[in-house]
Amino acid sequence: MTSTGSPSNWSRLSRPQLTRRGLLILGAGTLASCSSFGKPSSTGSTSAAPTNSATTPATPPASATPSSPSASVPSTPNAPKLPSVKPWTPGRGELVPEAKLAAVQAVQKLLARPNTVVEIIDAQYGGLLADTASVLVPCRTYSVANGKLITAGTTVDVRLSRSGQTWRVTSQHPAQPGSPASSLSSAARRVLASDRIILPPASAADIRSGNIHDTVLTAMLTLSETYRIGISVLRSGHPLNVFGTNRPSDHPRGRAFDTWQINGQAVVNPATPRSLITTYMRAAAAANSYNVGGPYQLPGATYFSDQTHHDHIHAGFRT
Repeated sequence: MTSTGSPSNWSRLSRPQLTRRGLLILGAGTLASCSSFGKPSSTGSTSAAPTNSATTPATPPASATPSSPSASVPSTPNAPKLPSVKPWTPGRGELVPEAKLAAVQAVQKLLARPNTVVEIIDAQYGGLLADTASVLVPCRTYSVANGKLITAGTTVDVRLSRSGQTWRVTSQHPAQPGSPASSLSSAARRVLASDRIILPPASAADIRSGNIHDTVLTAMLTLSETYRIGISVLRSGHPLNVFGTNRPSDHPRGRAFDTWQINGQAVVNPATPRSLITTYMRAAAAANSYNVGGPYQLPGATYFSDQTHHDHIHAGFRT
C-alpha cells in the first residue's frame, strides 16, 4: 500500500465521514458495475478520487445499487436467485482481526439494500499504526432487477481508531474510479480479458477509466504468465498519502497494484508457502517495480516490509 517504508505520523483528513445517505448522494461514481448477466478519526489522508475529466452521474443506475448481507427476492416467474456468499471472517494470520472485522461490518451496513447481497472479497490494510488504521474492503454486490441478476461493487477505505481493545470506525471512503475512457490501450484490454488476473469491481473500473499506467498493466500481465493473481486495489479506494505520512502514494497516481492472493492462496494465510510469496515479490521487482513491499523483508533497496504489508504484496512503479 505504500510507496516507501513504514509511516509514523498522520495527516489531517480533508473530508468528513461518509454516511449511508452520503453514499447514495455520491451516485454512480462510487460503484463500479461489473456486468449484467443471467449468470480515522480526524486524521489520515482520504481515498483516491478520479482524475478522469468526465462527469459522474448524479444518480446511480439500478445496476450499480449497493448491497445488504442478506436479502429476499420477490417471487416472480423465472426470476434469478441471489447467490449465497460466504461470510468474511478473520483468518489465523491476522495481526489485528478486531479492526478488520469492524471495518467489514461497517461496509456491509453502509451498502445494505433490500434484495441485494454483499460479497466481501478481501479486507487488507491501507495502513496500520498503534491506535489508528485504514482497512481497504473490496466487495462485490448482487441484486435482481428486471428479471436479471446484476453484479456491481466497490472498494471502501475504512478508517478506524482504537480505544483500549475496541476499534471504532471513524470514516468511510468508497472508491471513485471515474467514467470509462473512450479508448483503452492494448495492455488494458488484455488485463480486463485475462482469466489469470482476478480484479475486484473498483479495480476493473480503474482500468476502464484509462487512469492506470501501462507499466503497471504490463507488469500484471507478465506476472500472470506464471501466477494466477488476485488483485485487491489499484487506484481508487486507496488513501491518497502513504498512511501516517504526507508522502503521496503511488496508488492514486495509477502507478501501483496490491496482490492479496497468489495461485488461490491468501498472502496473509500462514499456510501459504513463504517461498511462493518471496518468489512472487522478486518476480514483481523483475517486472520493473522499484518498490516491493510484503510480509517478508528481502535483501536489497527495492524491498520493504512492515505490519501494513503482512497481508498483501505491494508493487509500485515510477511511471
